[in-house]
Amino acid sequence: MFRSMKLGLVLGLLLILGAGAIVSAQRNNYSRPQVPGRWVFLGQSQVDGRADRDRIYVGPERGRFQRVQIRVDRAPIEFYRVVVHYGNGRSEELSIRQRIPAGGQTRAIDLRGNERNIDSVEFFYSRGRWNAARTPRVRLYGI
Repeated sequence: MFRSMKLGLVLGLLLILGAGAIVSAQRNNYSRPQVPGRWVFLGQSQVDGRADRDRIYVGPERGRFQRVQIRVDRAPIEFYRVVVHYGNGRSEELSIRQRIPAGGQTRAIDLRGNERNIDSVEFFYSRGRWNAARTPRVRLYGI
């Protein structure tokens, strides 16, 4: 009797520890939920100057976002058009027609419908003549 109680206690403890490890691993996952009020890095794209557009794939499983912000580093970029593609198949064109300097960023841009699952964001910009060491990088953040 004592031996079966001891075995049951050990098995129960192992089950609890295993469940705790699974929950902990899920919390540390790449697609963890965002903290309200904090900018979450959604992806980036290297601009090479050969094409005049790029796309950052986010994935609707990353969560729902109210706003996005575009940050540029290494060299300036002249944006002509930015299109957000949502997880439900719809798209929204954001009114960004500006030159963003290296180290600069857009304002926080509200998404229609308040909180949306983003599938990808497509950027259209002018081709530049950047040297290989200083090609711009576009980073996308959501909140």
